[in-house]
Amino acid sequence: MVTYDALQNDRRRFLALTGLTLSEFRLLLGVFPGAYHQLYPADYTTEGQPRQRSVGGGRTGRFQRPEDKLLFILVYVKTYPVQVVMGELFELSQPQVNYWIHHLLPVLREALEQLGVRPERNPRRFAQTQPASPEEPRLIIDGTERRRQRPKNPEKQALHYSGKKKTHTDKNVLVVNASSRRVLYLGTTHAGSRHEKKIVDQEPIAFPPDVTLYKDAGFQGYEPPVARTCQAKKKRRSAIRSRSGTSGAIGSWPKSASASNMPWPESREVGS
Repeated sequence: MVTYDALQNDRRRFLALTGLTLSEFRLLLGVFPGAYHQLYPADYTTEGQPRQRSVGGGRTGRFQRPEDKLLFILVYVKTYPVQVVMGELFELSQPQVNYWIHHLLPVLREALEQLGVRPERNPRRFAQTQPASPEEPRLIIDGTERRRQRPKNPEKQALHYSGKKKTHTDKNVLVVNASSRRVLYLGTTHAGSRHEKKIVDQEPIAFPPDVTLYKDAGFQGYEPPVARTCQAKKKRRSAIRSRSGTSGAIGSWPKSASASNMPWPESREVGS
């Protein structure tokens, strides 16, 4: 069984299962109990009815401590296994897993909201939610894909099939701060075959006017009203072969840096 007491001694495994370091987990744990009691007051049942007996009466639940509750929901969100697998990891039945997932997801959202780390979801409000900065902010826009179950419907299969990933995926557009590495904006979910440029054209993001926006070839032609946009250019394959005598790399960053071929900031790389 996966437990917090055992997992906290293995930091690598802890990060792989939860997506957080131990210090980040403890920071989130500081507000998680308060968010839990805010959504589920102790004098009411989980169904919202006034409690007839004192807290602690009845059968003992699996997750008594807040750290165990937080670990459970973070493992689910990070790894997204089927509920039967979650049951094997935490020694629960599938109905119990289903109950705890729906019970704890709102608590996790509220805790992240209290910490102020949830990304903006409304593209038109993005500029309003960004704090003023003395320096010119550097933002990165990119698309990210995650695998999904293969749809049974043939039309949905074609819609969600990503030629880039060679599998069925869902796609989101992200905006990340290059300095803090925080995800500032998370767009709506689209089918994996949909192009990033079409997504941002359909859902235009209101950027602060003083930012520098880094983008890749997936956003070719996307020019929002910002201070400047920077896109890297790949060199031709023939030029690289003639220089190195090998065909291992198909592109490299140019030595010159301008608003059209500026390299990505070294502090952050966003994979799609």
